[in-house]
Amino acid sequence: MSNTPVGRFRAVAFIEGVSALFLFFVAMPIKYVAALGGDPRPVYYAGWVHGVLFMLYAVAGFHAMYARRWGVGPALGGFVASVVPGGTFVYDRFLKREQMKEAAERGTSASDLRSHK
Repeated sequence: MSNTPVGRFRAVAFIEGVSALFLFFVAMPIKYVAALGGDPRPVYYAGWVHGVLFMLYAVAGFHAMYARRWGVGPALGGFVASVVPGGTFVYDRFLKREQMKEAAERGTSASDLRSHK
């Protein structure tokens, strides 16, 4: 990812999305289903990491929103993406387009960005 507000937001969004999927589809089943006794530790640790990443997602999102002068629509889309499992991966299509625009404005080659997600 590039060292731009949108590039950083994309990176954080991807990691936050992976942490959410891990929490929902790995840690929570271990807690609630595994051997009917479960182990709450995976949810505790995965939830803690996911919470920190969620806060980073919000900070990176606000920074990208400010830097790109996004209106309410893209900001609302980013918020909805953050609370829907897998939403950050769908929202990445918008972020990738924004990153391409950002690169064009900075004079960066678009092929430099294509090598990243």
